[in-house]
Amino acid sequence: MGIGCIGAGFIMADCHLEAYRANGLNPVAIAAQRLETAQAVASRHGIALAYGDYRQLLDHPAVEVIDIAVPPDVQPTIITEAIQRSPRIRGILAQKPLACSYPEAQRLVAACDEAGVRLVVNQNMRYDHAVRACSHLLTLGTLGEPVLATIEMRAIPHWMDWQERLGWLTLRIMSIHHLDTFRFWFGNPARVFASIRPDPRTAQRFPHDDGICLLILEYDSGLRCLAIDDVWAGPAREGAEADLSVRFRVEGTAGLALGDIGWPKYPERQPSTLDYTTTTSGGWQRPRWPEAWFPDAFIGPMAELLRDLEGTAPATATGADNLLTMALVDAAYLSAREHRAVAIDEIIPKSATVTVPQSSGNRIEKPRAVH
Repeated sequence: MGIGCIGAGFIMADCHLEAYRANGLNPVAIAAQRLETAQAVASRHGIALAYGDYRQLLDHPAVEVIDIAVPPDVQPTIITEAIQRSPRIRGILAQKPLACSYPEAQRLVAACDEAGVRLVVNQNMRYDHAVRACSHLLTLGTLGEPVLATIEMRAIPHWMDWQERLGWLTLRIMSIHHLDTFRFWFGNPARVFASIRPDPRTAQRFPHDDGICLLILEYDSGLRCLAIDDVWAGPAREGAEADLSVRFRVEGTAGLALGDIGWPKYPERQPSTLDYTTTTSGGWQRPRWPEAWFPDAFIGPMAELLRDLEGTAPATATGADNLLTMALVDAAYLSAREHRAVAIDEIIPKSATVTVPQSSGNRIEKPRAVH
């Protein structure tokens, strides 16, 4: 299927298209705000068509699938225009966050569903090899009943200029990965508690609330999850030595898994790692693989979308599934603002029904409709 790429920044040029070319996919066109930018990326990746207006790309008859990599306040307009080209345009891969709030994301999901266009969201941390390997252990029951899981990020991301106009820093950009990963591993929590403060470094650029974020998820099963999203990570840019990492830990009644995510070392190619031990394993097991999150994991969401459209396997990171992640993010903002735990049902309207698919990674709770 012909893929039309909208956006030509780092994520598209260095991640999406690198992964697509390595796996034999078919990007046929690319559009950017500046034609010369689109032309440069098209030349680099052997794409035949380059546009300075994304509407020209949407109108091209060879484009059946849209891959969007633009800011979240721009993305809804593009999705809305793309679905008007249905049935020729059959599928959309959208960036996270899908929109600037849960209600707006819900409208997009409903519009795609009504138009018969399959929507998948690029929650690419799900496709990091260590994250998927840990999911496999949980699915098999190798670790027993999950008791406590943590993701601890001590890293200094490259922030985008558009974040200044939106006033966001970490929750919708970085924490959303970790909230989605917990959902992928364990399903939907009952409630979230968030404590946040500004990042001293980025506060010099623009005001924000959600710099350093501490997030606790409570599950009815008793499982507790903790994300520490520390984008300050000490004065490493101000002259001190750096100690940067992203690590996860999953403790179960029968085993323990430790993960080390490699992306903080980018552009150095650093595959993530997973070590695990169980009550019967006789020591540590240390599977390894050559692939790295950036760019190799970026094949995952697009491959899911294409397989879904081919009818070979249903996508799991769908727009409908992603609404639960969006609801968690909005719940975290509300929790931080009101200094209390917030149930996910406080964000999802009582009239809404969000179906969690069987293959979404739901481990603790059975798939259900959330009202």
